[in-house]
Amino acid sequence: MLLKFLKLEYNIFSWEIYKIHSMNEIINNTNKLIDPFGRTVDYLRVSVTDRCDFRCTYCMAEDMQFLPKKDILSLEELEDICRVFMRLGTRKIRLTGGEPLVRKGIMQVINNLGKEVGNSLDELTITTNGSQLETKAEELFNAGVRRINVSLDHLDPDKFREITRWGDLEKVKRGLKKAQEVGLKIKINTVAISNFNQYHLPEILAWCGEENFDMTIIEIMPMGDIGGDTRYGQYLPLSEVRKDLQKKFTLTDLPERTSGPARYVSVKETKNKLGFITPLTHNFCESCNRVRLTCTGVLYMCLGQDDNADLKTVLRNNGLNALEDAIKKAIERKPKGHDFEISRQSPNISVNRHMSLTGG
Repeated sequence: MLLKFLKLEYNIFSWEIYKIHSMNEIINNTNKLIDPFGRTVDYLRVSVTDRCDFRCTYCMAEDMQFLPKKDILSLEELEDICRVFMRLGTRKIRLTGGEPLVRKGIMQVINNLGKEVGNSLDELTITTNGSQLETKAEELFNAGVRRINVSLDHLDPDKFREITRWGDLEKVKRGLKKAQEVGLKIKINTVAISNFNQYHLPEILAWCGEENFDMTIIEIMPMGDIGGDTRYGQYLPLSEVRKDLQKKFTLTDLPERTSGPARYVSVKETKNKLGFITPLTHNFCESCNRVRLTCTGVLYMCLGQDDNADLKTVLRNNGLNALEDAIKKAIERKPKGHDFEISRQSPNISVNRHMSLTGG
């Protein structure tokens, strides 16, 4: 008990010293993260766990080997790293997984970071599979979250279970309804998969319009060994998807760009917005403002590159000031773009880590 108390006191003291040390830089606005290509990096995506209660076939192998607890950042360490990023100019944080809402105690982090929205943060958002929304939606809203992304790849319950291996579509729909009731803005993320949902994407788009959800369609990303089918077998170019959708819907390009990688169109018939994320047919690197932190404390400056920085070791061994320096040096290595490739000659993966580890 005494050791726990002393550790808490040390952490509070460390933060006070760190805040004093960095205040002048913050006031002078010299503490922003700028990469070698002049892009301001102000968006952090954080995988809070590699675990998930689904096993989506494009994301995970069915028999996943998850990481031991000692390799995972503690909740306090997750929050410490997020706060250092905030002091370095990060304005948006997205918590992902795995499935972020299955991590025990994660609402503590969400509540603490949510208090910064409107001050150090413009937005705190969540990407989820929707399985926990029925019980967690109100807590998320009360914590300061106003917008969530929910992954959903089919509206047929059997097909939904097939793609997720374990998922219950009706439970997800109940969670979506609850999220709407409490005031959360919802965007549906759908991965386009050849010979699985490619002919059902218009149905999902129409349903999103009926439910007042925006939608984003995403190309398969060649990350991690999923067993069975190759990525090339799953790959469906979104250029083809858009042509098919235009047979039924009137799509008008929108000039707006968010801090994410999607390019948006308005859909006349449904009155909602549709985004396309195309890492393979047209990469989204020229305006990239984001980096990804894994649940093990490894920072990836690019989703499609293996170069990284081990922030966990720096934090545990050297403290907050060293962590700030490590982040700055990592951003100096941020590449211009990724090297995703998928073809008959390169049919499966471009990087070995699973999306669930990196933070989707």
